Amino acid sequence: MDHYHIYHEGIPDFIKEISETKITKRLKDVGMNCGCEYTSYPRFSRLQTYSRYDHSIGASLIVYHFTRDVRQSVAALLHDIATPVFAHVVDFLKGDYLKQEATEEGTRQIIEGNEELQKIIQKYEITTEDVYDYHRYPIADNDSPKLSSDRLEYSLGNIINYKILSEEDVKKIYDDLHVGINEEGEEEICFKNEDMALLFSKAALECSKIYVADEDRYAMQSLSEVLKYAIEKRVLDEKDLYATEREVIDQLLSDPDTSREWIGFTKQSTIFRSDEEKSDGKWRKIYAKKRYIDPYILNKGRTSELYLGFRKELKEFINQSQEYWICGK
Repeated sequence: MDHYHIYHEGIPDFIKEISETKITKRLKDVGMNCGCEYTSYPRFSRLQTYSRYDHSIGASLIVYHFTRDVRQSVAALLHDIATPVFAHVVDFLKGDYLKQEATEEGTRQIIEGNEELQKIIQKYEITTEDVYDYHRYPIADNDSPKLSSDRLEYSLGNIINYKILSEEDVKKIYDDLHVGINEEGEEEICFKNEDMALLFSKAALECSKIYVADEDRYAMQSLSEVLKYAIEKRVLDEKDLYATEREVIDQLLSDPDTSREWIGFTKQSTIFRSDEEKSDGKWRKIYAKKRYIDPYILNKGRTSELYLGFRKELKEFINQSQEYWICGK
């Protein structure tokens, strides 16, 4: 699932060339929904395929559309190059589920050590230093709740995928955006019109709620436990996490014990909640990072400053408790 045509007319040659490298094409089989799409929860079971590859090209096109800067665009294109299979599930595996930064480890080393990729970026007079850290470019990435290409692309992609808004509405939202100067004097992707900002903000908040929904958190935690078990049993090695999801699933299915655990994970379809832990060993109290966006409307302020209703919804989401036990079956 891609929406390149919304983000920019055509794909520049440098994006095409880099996206055809083997190291980048691996991301075609690393999903944006962190393994949840393999479960049987109704919320996830009908999703279209949405890969880190689609997201990376989309984020790069957004940067190029607004800046025409090749270096910034390449940094956005490569920002997920080190993402392991099932993406942020590995954050849960490494105990980094609240910051969710473990999946960014190794980006510089991967770019620097890949001969195919180096040949292309050098052709465009780009160095590893220019592109390994997309956080240095505020249009590519910035601190939440600001709007950047990364945050914008996965929000618009999921807004369509979860059928929160139509592709036509998403196009209207995108066409209202431009680069402006925010209240801190920094460049940011901003809205021109308040109504478009509110439409996007409310839709993005619906996505934020899904990212920390009970079934999402439980699926990611339980999949991390499947992976941990497989590593302990030596069915998987940690380096296998940087292959493709199909390859890892095939390895899990090759062993009767890990196959049983994987199949059990995929059959999860119903989530239960309790104020106390039950005795069957399957209940978990799971905390997860809350992602949200409060975009800037040029010369007017953040959406939450202009719309009290949205401010209330956002505050309720931020303060939503995760202090209870959940179990997926």
